[in-house]
Amino acid sequence: QVQLVESGGGLVQPGGSLRLSCAASASSFSFNNMGWSRQAPGKQRELVAAITSAGSTNYADSVKGRFTISRDNAKNTVYLQMNSLKPEDTAVYYCRYSANRIYWGQGTQVTVSS
Repeated sequence: QVQLVESGGGLVQPGGSLRLSCAASASSFSFNNMGWSRQAPGKQRELVAAITSAGSTNYADSVKGRFTISRDNAKNTVYLQMNSLKPEDTAVYYCRYSANRIYWGQGTQVTVSS
């Protein structure tokens, strides 16, 4: 069983930055793909960033140039650095781990507001 624990959410002003972390209890962490999705009230969950086991990344168009996903295999942790945050980035952010199935974290709230 894989457990994902997210941290780093909070309230930030427009233009500010936050870094989310997701620690995974998975023995094969380094061999699997990771990602971050988000869900705003009344909207479907969307994938915003993903990173493969080899370190290749891709991003949703809405966050390209502002968000950076990275991973530290020694710590079984994936990060999402979010810069130039906008009010429309407000959502619950979920870590996802792709193995034999998709595992989800519990979510962390990010609120961008003045």
